[in-house]
Amino acid sequence: MQGTVSRYLEDLREDGGLKGVDIANIADVSTATVSRWSKGRASPHPHTQLILSDLHYIVGRLCEYYGAKEIRIWLYARHPQLDGERAIDLINDGHSEEVLAILDRLDAGAYL
Repeated sequence: MQGTVSRYLEDLREDGGLKGVDIANIADVSTATVSRWSKGRASPHPHTQLILSDLHYIVGRLCEYYGAKEIRIWLYARHPQLDGERAIDLINDGHSEEVLAILDRLDAGAYL
């Protein structure tokens, strides 16, 4: 899993425009912890692995429509379709399915 975590973090930085501090905030860990994960010196707890996996999947889906800077903004913005919530908060709280429902509507050509 360690190689996967490092790859996911790199993808989140490159594709999602996220910085270490962004990833730390979403995963509710310190930036030093994210750095250790990136260097392979530590592994995330299973719950945190789920958060990172969901975030990676969501960023990958957003790449179909937006560039890295736009994805970062999209994740941090409050969305009317999420009742004013931010995608990063829902992902952190284990409610990625709500974010994915918006992406499904985007795939179907509905307004986002």
